[in-house]
Amino acid sequence: MACPVQFLCRGLRTVGLVLLYYVFSIGITFYNKWLMKGFHYPLFMTLVHLTIIFCLSTLTRRATQWWTGKPRIVLSWRDYIYKVSPTALATALDIGLSNWSFLFITISLYTMTKSSAVLFILFFSLVFKLEEPNPFLIVVVLLISCGLFMFTYESTQFNLEGFIMVLLASFIGGIRWTLTQVLMQKAELGLQNPIDAMYHLQPLMFLGLFPLFLYNEALSLSTSEKLFRVTELSPLLYSLFTLSIGGSLAFGLGFSEFLLVSRTSSLTLSISGIFKEVCTLLLAASLMGDKMSSLNWLGFVVCLCGISLHVGLKTYYSKNKGPSLRQLSSKGPELELPLLRQNGDEREDSAADDYNDEDEEQEITLH
Repeated sequence: MACPVQFLCRGLRTVGLVLLYYVFSIGITFYNKWLMKGFHYPLFMTLVHLTIIFCLSTLTRRATQWWTGKPRIVLSWRDYIYKVSPTALATALDIGLSNWSFLFITISLYTMTKSSAVLFILFFSLVFKLEEPNPFLIVVVLLISCGLFMFTYESTQFNLEGFIMVLLASFIGGIRWTLTQVLMQKAELGLQNPIDAMYHLQPLMFLGLFPLFLYNEALSLSTSEKLFRVTELSPLLYSLFTLSIGGSLAFGLGFSEFLLVSRTSSLTLSISGIFKEVCTLLLAASLMGDKMSSLNWLGFVVCLCGISLHVGLKTYYSKNKGPSLRQLSSKGPELELPLLRQNGDEREDSAADDYNDEDEEQEITLH
């Protein structure tokens, strides 16, 4: 009787983690789009988000250290500059351009174009030799490319400037996730825990995006009545409050993604991501009034087929390859995941038993 109960509990936990991931992922997309309607400073908004994520990461690290009694990982300046800064810069540009594009395009076009990031991730994975060449990858590229073309063809709400921004963000996103995978697979760095990774990435991301903010938004923001030239306190507090909500959603998204992968598998995250795109487009059409023709919907289906094929191929070819997060975390005490474990030997044994029940867990990748 224990097996059905155990299976039911595991299923309910997976559903709960997927729903948590959906809340943060879909929520921040619609929230940023809504915020951009009245607050036309996407780069400043991104800088505020980075600051909030860094503060929350710092507090979480302190709380975890107090709870477990174990010191958190702190990288040397050499590793920080040479190994973390490329990932931080790529991540900052990806997020900054994505938020910037909300000034010009609809959520449906944004969602569809960002799906093309799989193409760039494949490309850079081949360049960095994280992915083995495979003839089926040509089919994946053709399906996603054709689907994107069909989705944008004769679209009534198409904006070239916003489309180029998202496409550029997807290109940089390919670099970002490839570098992130390399970064998190370096066991000697000890950044497998998302809180530690976010803590180290945010300052460099802020510094990388700040010059672009100075060039594009600093002057207009300094003369805006939204923040620096307010005549009453309430508009200022409202702006800060709305920006803080976005930062909290961004922090929750990063942590929920890792929680979903570490408690289930990367396959679960990939499949959840496919259905998340469907939910986002349906919500955009019903709530935001995004207009899509039959050809656009057909293009979306073709693109999803390409992404699904990529997920299937990735699962098939990497089933017995690469270290899992569990293997990485077993290489030393500095790689343990205290946010997902309890303090004490008895609780650690219980957590280990829980992990051993998850036989379907795949290797953790960021594809």
